[in-house]
Amino acid sequence: MNVEHGKLVCVRITVLGCTGSVVGPDSPASGYLVHAPDTPPLVIDFGPGVLGALQRYADPNDVHILLSHLHADHFLDLPGLFVWRRYHPSPAKKRGVMYGPANTWARLGAASSPEGGEIDDFSDIFEIRHWADKQSVQIGSLTVESRLVCHPTESYGMRITDPSGATLVYSGDTGYCDALIELARGADIFLCEASWTHSPDRPPKLHLSGTEAGMAAAAAGVSELLLTHIPPWTSREDVISEAKAEFDGPVHAVTCGETINVTR
Repeated sequence: MNVEHGKLVCVRITVLGCTGSVVGPDSPASGYLVHAPDTPPLVIDFGPGVLGALQRYADPNDVHILLSHLHADHFLDLPGLFVWRRYHPSPAKKRGVMYGPANTWARLGAASSPEGGEIDDFSDIFEIRHWADKQSVQIGSLTVESRLVCHPTESYGMRITDPSGATLVYSGDTGYCDALIELARGADIFLCEASWTHSPDRPPKLHLSGTEAGMAAAAAGVSELLLTHIPPWTSREDVISEAKAEFDGPVHAVTCGETINVTR
């Protein structure tokens, strides 16, 4: 906890990875570390490369996991975390908690298994809990609300609120939808995917353009828009320009290793 510009900071997010769809030349895929008082460190999504980045900031034995969905770029470094928690010379002293979609256990167990057609029962190191739409859970001092958003697989956005009311909203992967606007309503920080520039030939109900991210931020009345999940082949500058044309608040595209404080 610290003070920034006269405001009390209780929640801090460190960007472990922010490139979209694949690992980029300068960043792992999706992963965000959340620190808050009286709360275990939380990692939102755990895409390829995130385990290495996490080691700079937290002990992998201590983290709990919040998965937005089960596309590879959002979870595929977890088998490495399982190895760490089982075989490190100082292994985890207790199980972590992992929230995710309904098929989290089977998908991760298959990915982690040393043999094809088998399932690694990783219940020795993580307790699996499943998200539900409009669910609210308490993790330490933080309240986490999940909301089903618009993506081809079961996918959730998250609204994280500390005791002061300071709020971070993470879009996860989503197309433009009413659920996203409702989830982000009045957020202090809106960490929102923007996977491509705005064009009529983009597939619907899959990802957001910079234009749509800006529209969502404006419709939800957020204080600050942070763009993420920009693939290596998409122009960051164009996505930022599109978002700024729709939203008149602060707009920034996050980078790997960046730290953001959530304040009211």
